[in-house]
Amino acid sequence: MASDLSLQFVEYLRQGKHLTSVDGRDGAVGQVVSDRRRANLWELTDLSAAEFADEAARFYGLERVTLQDMMSAAPLVASFSQRFLREMLVFPYQSNGRAMVAVADPTDVAVQRAVQIVLGAGVVIRIATSEDLAVVLNQRLGEDDVDPAAELAAQPREDDIESLRDLASGAPVVRAVNDLLEKAVELRASDIHIEPFPAGLVVRMRIDGLLRPVVAPAGVLPRALISRIKIVANLNIAERRLPQDGAARLRAGRADVDIRVAIMPTQHGESAVIRILPKDRGLLVVEKLGFSSSDDATLRRLLKLPHGMIVITGPTGSGKTTTLATILSILNEPVRKILTIEDPVEYEIPGVNQSQVKPAIGLTFAAALRSFVRQDPDVIMIGEVRDSETAHVAVHAALTGHLVLTTLHTETAAAAVPRLLDLGVEGYLLRSVLRAVIAQRLVRQLCERCKSPRALNDADFAEDPRLAALGFRTGEVIQEPCGCERCGGTGYRGRLGVFELLELTNGIRDLISDKTDGLKIDEMAIHGGMTTMLNDGIAKCRAGLTSPAEILRVTTVR
Repeated sequence: MASDLSLQFVEYLRQGKHLTSVDGRDGAVGQVVSDRRRANLWELTDLSAAEFADEAARFYGLERVTLQDMMSAAPLVASFSQRFLREMLVFPYQSNGRAMVAVADPTDVAVQRAVQIVLGAGVVIRIATSEDLAVVLNQRLGEDDVDPAAELAAQPREDDIESLRDLASGAPVVRAVNDLLEKAVELRASDIHIEPFPAGLVVRMRIDGLLRPVVAPAGVLPRALISRIKIVANLNIAERRLPQDGAARLRAGRADVDIRVAIMPTQHGESAVIRILPKDRGLLVVEKLGFSSSDDATLRRLLKLPHGMIVITGPTGSGKTTTLATILSILNEPVRKILTIEDPVEYEIPGVNQSQVKPAIGLTFAAALRSFVRQDPDVIMIGEVRDSETAHVAVHAALTGHLVLTTLHTETAAAAVPRLLDLGVEGYLLRSVLRAVIAQRLVRQLCERCKSPRALNDADFAEDPRLAALGFRTGEVIQEPCGCERCGGTGYRGRLGVFELLELTNGIRDLISDKTDGLKIDEMAIHGGMTTMLNDGIAKCRAGLTSPAEILRVTTVR
């Protein structure tokens, strides 16, 4: 009888043209009905969770109950097992002195009989969304049976894990994660931050280098959302005590993206950061990176060298990988063999042999480099020099006739020299192989649609005296951000680089020793004509590409 009613409900939905994937006679629907997986039936409709519950209540002649109604009612969960309530999506409660039970599937007679045995035959049946039931059960069962401190410290039981896995695979949670990813792609975000706090989830997206709050998914259990992200990234949903890292390739809207996921346990639950790497982004040409004409000419001349080492420096998120990928696209010709070892591979470049480090099986930067030199390469790209072993192998690869490209984390271009010496590279070797160091930062680019000119006045210099140190004067006209729909009201859209290119001259090589002072190298390079990142930024500001505030945000006056 219950199955007949369910089939009639499917036919009711079909006649209302709410079924999107199959018709009411399809075997998939029959399987959903026979398994009483009403949440799965919802996935085959174009209805929201609330609309689906409304249709079910209308068809079965039952009253709807909302999340607010259930949260304000007195729970009657003490006499039931958590596993039964969570798996069956049943919430017994008391309202106006009467025992009631909210269910997602009113045709499940066995569940109703089980509730009647405990609460009596007069139990009133109400319909709620599976999403609302999951939220209220988590709240009520958590309050009654779970010590939050003990829950964080202990591994979950197997039955709870399976329940959470089912919840994380349900349509509401799947849609919430998909919506977040699509929103991030739409806003050109590089990262999604999902953070638990006592008041609920906080979601922020990093857009053009800065975090911007966005609306968190409504009515979705935070733990289920994090578990869904873990499932997508092939992580262990049962592990809540230790950090985890994972990756996946998926489709968000119309874009194919790679994601990197980092999970971190916090005081109020697990936080997640999702790095988004669109696969359809094209490689930039050097002109679009933002190099000045003189630095562009110098870089192209350096790339014609048959061997040596070129290092790109800057903090995380400063665009080093993009610059490296662009350089590789210039070098990528049939006459050259190019090998890369990266963590991870962010740009896929046709014609380039790209590898990703896998420390778990011993494939480190250094191990890959040792194999690379036996592959007869012309150009070797190392994603990052992180340790002494990698630095030594990279230098020896450059000594043996290869052009080596890599990155470091230093404040300035000159600081890369003492950093490599600190990693154990001998001074005489560094003098022989190092050809140039490029330091860079990313600044937000003014929105072309809404930027407007304005003359600097005395109030501007009083508010920020650093403007005078940059060389700006009262009355000088600059472009400033205004904000429009295209840029999301920020006044900025997109980013561009500010650079300093330090080419090693004979004078600078003479300064390299075990006690090398980066400041002396910096002074000699500037005296020899090197444009610092600060001066490059000022030039871009005067060209109307960015604002003084952006230059001061990412560079320092020296």
